[in-house]
Amino acid sequence: FCIDLNCLKEHFAFACGKLKELLLAPNLTEEILNRCKTVTLGEIAANENDFDYVARQGLFELLYPKSVLAQPSIGTKKSVKAITLEDVRKFLNEHLDLSNLLCVLGGDIDEKQTKELASVLEILKPGKVRKLERFSPSNKCESSEIIRQSEQAYIYFGAPFNVKPEEKYKAAVATFILGEGGFGSRLMEEIRVKRGLAYSAYARNLLNISYSQLYGYMQTKNEKKDEAIAVIKEEILKFNKKGVSKAELEQAKKFLLGSLPLRLETLFKRLDIAQGEVYEHGELGAFLKDLDKISSLSLNELNSFIKAHAEINELSFCVLKNEI
Repeated sequence: FCIDLNCLKEHFAFACGKLKELLLAPNLTEEILNRCKTVTLGEIAANENDFDYVARQGLFELLYPKSVLAQPSIGTKKSVKAITLEDVRKFLNEHLDLSNLLCVLGGDIDEKQTKELASVLEILKPGKVRKLERFSPSNKCESSEIIRQSEQAYIYFGAPFNVKPEEKYKAAVATFILGEGGFGSRLMEEIRVKRGLAYSAYARNLLNISYSQLYGYMQTKNEKKDEAIAVIKEEILKFNKKGVSKAELEQAKKFLLGSLPLRLETLFKRLDIAQGEVYEHGELGAFLKDLDKISSLSLNELNSFIKAHAEINELSFCVLKNEI
């Protein structure tokens, strides 16, 4: 879990002091627990009417059966209602420690202020390093349907995408061309522009420490869902077999490199990038290094990478639709 501490520079010492108070004496009372349960149960109820959420969750149940990824991260009504204060105490005791701590600081701060934060963190137990479990998405090409009163069919799809850490930058370029780049991407052009099947269609990669996959979604008319699914399969197969053009690569580079100022324009964005770098690579600088690699990426290198990943055709689909 994550703790965010945002404050004005002149209030940094005060904020650190209050954080220390909270860590020493978490506000664990039945009243607060019940209040948190009420809020969480409200979010779960709202999610039940969010068809994008429901379809996405259905997809992850197909891709990661009988695993924690198949369960909603927010929990279920049953699991939330069953939480006790002792459960919360045990969780904090087992997970809030120094051995698994990752801390990112940013802003106009000096060494003295970092020591103030260090004095707060010293109260945590050393603990033991925990390794995250690695999950492999299913390659069984399964499909499921969820019937709801809906004017649209919500189509979510995913497949394994076994990308080596040192080749993530290639995956970023490849999926930008396939379906993450909006207008001009393969899926958007074929599904919206040429066939008018949907307002939008996307495909992107989810390359995490715990799992690695291709992931995409679109909406279409209920009666057009089968045609839309066939187009998705056809376009991804074509993408894998034939690769991309020089023009597509240059357009992807232009956007990914040209949007750099926007991706770094706020401190929050820069801290988010820094946190991801340390979490995934153990050091700072991977983000800009990958941009340099993208800049020098050749067409042959990219197409060789795309053609080497036939597993992206092992697609599973979850469709939320109305009865026809």
